[in-house]
Amino acid sequence: MTYRALDPGAIIGTCETLRSRVTERFPESGLSRVAAELLLVARGSVSRLERLRSPSWPIRSGVILGLFTILAATAGLILSIPAPATAPGVVEFLQGLESGINDVVFLGVAVFFLITLEGRIKRRAALRVRHELRSIAHVVDMHQLTKDPEMLLSPAMATRSSPRREMTRFELARYLDYCSEMLSLTSKLAALFAQYFDDPVILNAVNDIQALTTGLSAKIWQKIVILDTVVLRAEAPQLRADMEA
Repeated sequence: MTYRALDPGAIIGTCETLRSRVTERFPESGLSRVAAELLLVARGSVSRLERLRSPSWPIRSGVILGLFTILAATAGLILSIPAPATAPGVVEFLQGLESGINDVVFLGVAVFFLITLEGRIKRRAALRVRHELRSIAHVVDMHQLTKDPEMLLSPAMATRSSPRREMTRFELARYLDYCSEMLSLTSKLAALFAQYFDDPVILNAVNDIQALTTGLSAKIWQKIVILDTVVLRAEAPQLRADMEA
């Protein structure tokens, strides 16, 4: 086992464990279904990553065939040009030079298109995974949106439209912590693609996912800190009385 690179299998195993933990703690909850969906996304992302890392021989065969066709057509065209009977003048030479430069440019564009074809196809597939990861990160954020720690000690402040809050302090802390773990795993799934593909577009997409999950996780940890602070304030008088007794 190496500790210098992310292990896709270990990430899937962590997602499986997290799914079990959430289901055991909050059975039949929306968060447990999100954890199960994250596991499916993790398996699909790793499976797609393995396919993208492998050479696509059909594409490479087509590219090689296309390059040979271009080279053969170019060679045939050059050989079919008849030799001029007399030396060309300046105007004819410049016209021929301009035409040759245009042909070389178009030929270079065609060759570049074929050589980069496989990379662009794989890039598009990797970016589709990014959309899935962004979506599930926002779904996790929606599930923690109404988990307000201050309402634990002030239930009378609720209105008729307020969401039902039946969790204890411990359950709410675990719920928020599970959300933070899901966001972290989402970020690690994105980092797998940056680990195996040195592509600037993919790297920017991974940075985007990591910035999103970091920001959402920061909001969750603010709630956890508030939860701990509020509870400590509530318990402070009792602790002070116990110490003085």
